[in-house]
Amino acid sequence: MNIEKLTEKHWPEVKAIYESGIATGNAHFSRDVPEWDEWNANHIKSCRLVAAENGKVLGWAALTAISDRCVFAGVAEVSVYVAEDSRGKGIGKKLLAELVNESEQNNLGPWRREYLPKTWRA
Repeated sequence: MNIEKLTEKHWPEVKAIYESGIATGNAHFSRDVPEWDEWNANHIKSCRLVAAENGKVLGWAALTAISDRCVFAGVAEVSVYVAEDSRGKGIGKKLLAELVNESEQNNLGPWRREYLPKTWRA
């Protein structure tokens, strides 16, 4: 398994994993997954990753700035989603660890997270 930068080429699989997570009712407050342009505009470009194996995306992680206000500069919300058939294998932990590295290299932090039922175990 490789951790790599999430790009538009990954979007179809990332979107499917995102939709699957939302369908559980435990992963997000929204019911809709945005299209690539909106998602891309709302997520920090330096901190978005996928876990992939043999060309298949197994999960993704990304940071979203929580506010444009200068007092919140560098503060981000974290998202980690793992494909249903890839859960329980430590993929979420690996994505999160690499996301921490990326955020530190880009002077981001602290993060804000909201644990929803059944979602904290990536």
